Amino acid sequence: MASSINASTSGPGGVITTADNSGILNLQSGGTTVATVGPSGLSTPAASTINTANTFGFKNRIINGAMNVQQYGTGSFSNVGSNTYVVDRFYMYGNVSSKFTSQVNAGSVTPPVGFSNYLGFTSSSAYSVASGDIFYAAQKIEAFNVADLGWGTANAKTVTLSFWAYSSLTGTFGGSLLGPSFSYAYPFSYSIPVANTWTQISITIAGPTGGTWNGATNSVGLLVGFGLGVGTSGSGTAGSWQSGSYYSSTGATSLVGTNGATWYVTGVQLELGSQATSFDFRSIGTELGLCQRYAIVYSNALDGNDRWFGYAYTTTSSLNSTQFPVTMRSAPTATISTATTFTLYTQLSAGTISSMNLDTSSTKNANMNTVVSSAIASGQGTILAFNDSGNKITFSAEL
Repeated sequence: MASSINASTSGPGGVITTADNSGILNLQSGGTTVATVGPSGLSTPAASTINTANTFGFKNRIINGAMNVQQYGTGSFSNVGSNTYVVDRFYMYGNVSSKFTSQVNAGSVTPPVGFSNYLGFTSSSAYSVASGDIFYAAQKIEAFNVADLGWGTANAKTVTLSFWAYSSLTGTFGGSLLGPSFSYAYPFSYSIPVANTWTQISITIAGPTGGTWNGATNSVGLLVGFGLGVGTSGSGTAGSWQSGSYYSSTGATSLVGTNGATWYVTGVQLELGSQATSFDFRSIGTELGLCQRYAIVYSNALDGNDRWFGYAYTTTSSLNSTQFPVTMRSAPTATISTATTFTLYTQLSAGTISSMNLDTSSTKNANMNTVVSSAIASGQGTILAFNDSGNKITFSAEL
């Protein structure tokens, strides 16, 4: 009597499995069968089951598309005409203040299967957008990460944008892809047919042969944005590349137009090819490192008590340093919370800090010159401690 065989073995190309005694072998990569070996020989699945352009490498050009890295504060905010990050790499913008709030997992709804977090928007009033008003959520992609697309040339490659969206409103919504000067755009539209239900969206975009695009540099390569309420001057016809600063599609639903309206997004992916594939779940260590190229936050709340080591070079001054976990995109700018809440420790005492001055001229490290009001012993080793829950230093090299 024939025996039944069920076995699996892993290898560098994926997992090979065989079931019963038919002799059929399946080669899988990332949970998708990419080849089958049976009695008639080797066969591969239909093109619809895999995206051959993304079999290897950096599939998702969006960073933190699952909203899992949250170095930035996650509380609500009132937008005041500047880019405000609620999760890493994604920012919210509005040219008029106090029209919406944003928070991670706002409303506490259940995310789509496989996801734990989402970026949330809630309208604060019923605001009628003027022609020049712009409210949107976006991520700027570094040119190094999209230079291979060949946009602006005859060999421009097609990409597919996919994401999960959820809203208390139904209808047609909009967004856009913009070039680095924000004057050449591809407005797109998508539909949410059922309120308060996650809808998976997929939009295929032919690469532009026109426009001005940056090559492999650390400057802006591309902006991917979602309109939350955009006036007529910032809206363009969906479905084509065109000259203009368009942040949404003409006729799209204005979320800021309804008091209490909600809109949530997660699983954002931009990939090479003409079809959406499964979301590229990278390890949290990898995702965090990708985010830290653009922002690094040291704080008691995040790390439980960061410490920078150094030495006292006078009886009132200490030089303390930190080595960044990754090389940042450019020399960062820094924001420090109240200096007097930090503590400078020496072998024999704890100094009261009166001022802190950062040198952020490097992409690899930062040096802090700390001045204390009480005398310390020159030449001793020192520790700059983040003891207080409010201690926070943010380094930003965002695009």
